[in-house]
Amino acid sequence: MIPAMPATAAPSRRASRQASVAALRFGRLASMGVVAVLILIAGVWASWGSAQYVMLTKGRERGTIEVARCAQDVCSGPYTPLSHGSQARGRVVIEKTVAVRKGRTYTVVVKPGSADVVRSGPAGVLYAWVPMGGALLLASVVVAGGLRRTRLAWVLAGSGIVLLTAAFVTI
Repeated sequence: MIPAMPATAAPSRRASRQASVAALRFGRLASMGVVAVLILIAGVWASWGSAQYVMLTKGRERGTIEVARCAQDVCSGPYTPLSHGSQARGRVVIEKTVAVRKGRTYTVVVKPGSADVVRSGPAGVLYAWVPMGGALLLASVVVAGGLRRTRLAWVLAGSGIVLLTAAFVTI
C-alpha cells in the first residue's frame, strides 16, 4: 500500500522546482553574459595593440613608406617623414596584409622605439579595429543563443558587419 502524501507536500515540491528553474536560468544568463563580455574585451584588447598608434598620433612620428620588398609576413621600404621631429629611415617594416602591395606608398605611424610602422588615416583606423568587428559578430551569436536577447544580438551583429565592411571598402 502506498502511503498518502500530506496536502502540503505538492506545493513544497512545486516551489522547490521553481527555485531550481530560476537558479538554472540565472546561471545560464550569468555565464553567457560573462562569455559575451569576455569576447568583447578580447576584441578591444586585440584591436588596441595597433589602434593606439593610429588614433593617438600626437607626438608620434608620422610619414610615408614606399613598399619596396615583401617577404612572407612583412613588407619593408624607405620611410619619408611628414611630421616635425621625425627622421628619415632607409628601411621600416609594415605587416603584410591584403591591403599592402609592393610599389605602393602608404601613410604610416612609427611605433615608438622600433622600425615597425602601422597604417594611419581612416583606412588604418578601420583596419586596426577589424578584430573588434569579429568579436562583435561572435558576441552576437552568444547574446542571441545564450541570453536570448535577439534585438541586442542584431545590434551587435550589425555593428560588426558595418565595421568589417567599412574596413574592407577603405582598404
